[in-house]
Amino acid sequence: MGCAALLWGWLLLGCSWGSAPPGVSAAALLTATYVLDDASGPGRQFDGIGAVSGGGATSRLLVNYQEPYRSQILDYLFKPSFGASLHMLKVEIGGDGQSTDGTEPSHMHYENDENYFRGYEWWLMKEAKKRNPKIKLIGLPWTFPAWIGKGENWPYDYPDVTAYYIVSWILGAKQYHDLDIDYIGIWNERAFSSKYIKLLRYTLDKHGLQQVRIIASDRLWEPISFVLLLDSELHGVVDVIGAHYPGTKTVPNALLTKKKLWSSEDYSTFNDEVGAGCWARILNQNYVNGNMTSTIAWNLVASYYEELPFGRCGLMTAQEPWSGHYKVEAPIWITAHTTQFTQPGWSYLQVDGHLEGGGSFVALTDGLGNLTIIIETMTHNHSQCIRPPLPHFSVTPQRATFYLKGSFYMVETLQVWHSRLGFESGNSTLFQQLHPVKVWKGSFSLDLSVDEVYTLTTLKTGQKCGCPEPPPPQPFPSNYKDDFNIRNPPFSEAPNFADQTGVFEYFINASDPGDHVFTLRQVVVQRPITWASDADQTISVIGNFQWVNMTVTCDIYIEKRRDGGVFVAGRVDNGGIYVRRTKGVFFWVFADGTYRVTGDLAGEEILMKGLSGVRDNAWHTLTLNIQGTSASGLLNGYPLWENVTISKPSNGWAAIGTRSFEFAQFDNFHIEAS
Repeated sequence: MGCAALLWGWLLLGCSWGSAPPGVSAAALLTATYVLDDASGPGRQFDGIGAVSGGGATSRLLVNYQEPYRSQILDYLFKPSFGASLHMLKVEIGGDGQSTDGTEPSHMHYENDENYFRGYEWWLMKEAKKRNPKIKLIGLPWTFPAWIGKGENWPYDYPDVTAYYIVSWILGAKQYHDLDIDYIGIWNERAFSSKYIKLLRYTLDKHGLQQVRIIASDRLWEPISFVLLLDSELHGVVDVIGAHYPGTKTVPNALLTKKKLWSSEDYSTFNDEVGAGCWARILNQNYVNGNMTSTIAWNLVASYYEELPFGRCGLMTAQEPWSGHYKVEAPIWITAHTTQFTQPGWSYLQVDGHLEGGGSFVALTDGLGNLTIIIETMTHNHSQCIRPPLPHFSVTPQRATFYLKGSFYMVETLQVWHSRLGFESGNSTLFQQLHPVKVWKGSFSLDLSVDEVYTLTTLKTGQKCGCPEPPPPQPFPSNYKDDFNIRNPPFSEAPNFADQTGVFEYFINASDPGDHVFTLRQVVVQRPITWASDADQTISVIGNFQWVNMTVTCDIYIEKRRDGGVFVAGRVDNGGIYVRRTKGVFFWVFADGTYRVTGDLAGEEILMKGLSGVRDNAWHTLTLNIQGTSASGLLNGYPLWENVTISKPSNGWAAIGTRSFEFAQFDNFHIEAS
């Protein structure tokens, strides 16, 4: 570009974003040129940007938000040209087992049991479709109900049973919710079975689901890529190779398959500015380095108790339905740089994509003359994802000149959207629209600083919502009651309870004409086919993790004879994939007429025990009182034990649960805490 043209470009760009970075003279900038030309044909087809709901009950608290806040959150996630504007939603096919931060209920707890209204993923998919009818829906199991394995912790011994189970979920989505599932996975981050994948395809086709595509294997590039090259039949039924946390790299065998390559789970990083930097870097570099045409974030929205594993690893945070507070985090606007200006079906241009001063760019077109360029200059320390380790690299301020050729030569103006992650200043600029850039004889120049994202596009549809601020944050109510007397519950779980092992569902106790017709019931009676290590006991937590002193009262009903038992608990300190090592204060009663007080969920640390007179098939009221270093327990309002010394944990949630995988009911739950 000549000096006059360069000067004209500076005047048009404006100093606010086109000038050299502070402290760097224009003459000292590294300079490089890049050519964008579609004359040689398009590159790989872009399949979209998405996120995972579930894979650990990660949207658990979202459904309990009141309007208008719940709709505002959903708009930020799914509404086109508004916020994240996601192209894909991937949901967990609930299997009753612990899958990171909780359990999600199966549509078939047992072989002769079908219910397509359990959980919240159906609702979430419908809300996503309501906002974006074109959004792609993906289903993937993490766990499976026990009956599928017929006693074994393995879903492939009876592949016809497993295929039927998965296909029934797809058919139920259509029959009961008018949802068309676009893609289906095999088993999250676990081994695959070629026989099962082939049988799954056969079963899908047999039920008229030819349009549903198969992703395999949601783990690593190998061995699935190697097996696809050897097995032509398997190659014919797998449509997408999905890898998790690929570190922006692929492998030769994956490329040789000629299949679509997706980072089908990525990110998993705290949603501060570093998390936003991670997300910005991999959104570009998954394609630039690895030819991946889709990147899917775990997780969609951090809507689970923050002290559970991977707290706040969502694109935004919504973990206070009791207050209505939520926070639109930086990753939402980093997502918007791509999603608001592209669509699945667009094509990448065949360019190298590496910036000479570090960072990357991608360019995409709809084939109709529209062009979108996304540039990122994330530095190493400000863009590390939680996994895998990130090799060192350097990024420096630089001047990039782009030459538009082919059908883009006639482009005269590009809209500009800009983000700068303010690690040094503490002030980030997120998704700000700048003055358009004029393209001078097919070229334009940008001065790029570090930790920036630019989108330059022919589209004029971008928007940053100026929604009203949500309510301020508030702690979980210190006086909380739930009698579960909801006659037509919109969801199967009671508000704010987060099941960690087992599944606790609303229940109509038709055989009880008294005060316990509507209850909460634990319904999983066999250990599921696990993904994480479920506890031997079932447990659902609730409340404020910072609670120290509390009184927990609950009516309980043991259904299982002889060895059945239930508990109420306080100061519960763990959950999610670490649920087996949960500590707290647990007040147990058993159907054999005994009680125990333990310092752990496993029941191994016995603090007190004795006789209670409790029996199965009768209602009793348990009260656990914890004050400072002392705890006491009441049965039916009368003291049963007292003055048990509690040394640790010092704080935690309240909880309810059962001795084993067994039927049990709970009613009139009440917490008073501080």
